[in-house]
Amino acid sequence: MRKTLIILLTAVTLLSTSGCVFRASISQGNIVEQEDLDQLAVGMTQNQVRFLLGTPMLSDPFHADRWDYVYYLKVGRRDTAAKRWVSVLFDDNGLVSEIRKDQELDPDL
Repeated sequence: MRKTLIILLTAVTLLSTSGCVFRASISQGNIVEQEDLDQLAVGMTQNQVRFLLGTPMLSDPFHADRWDYVYYLKVGRRDTAAKRWVSVLFDDNGLVSEIRKDQELDPDL
């Protein structure tokens, strides 16, 4: 009887704690702060943009004049906590010609 009780309690404990597996937070990409984006302006050089936002996350060999900064944060099992996608386009002289802020990312990320 005592052995059966111990086996039953062990089984109940294992089953009740099996859903409590730790899931680490996932952070991908460049963290782009709003105050850094506010400082970004048309006419800046590539070095100034790199100093302000860092090296771009995506480097497209077919579009060397476009830098994409993508970031998302997923905490544990919850939905994505933060998403951001910013594209900086440069002209032929290497100066910022266009800034595309807050583009839509795939909602399933």
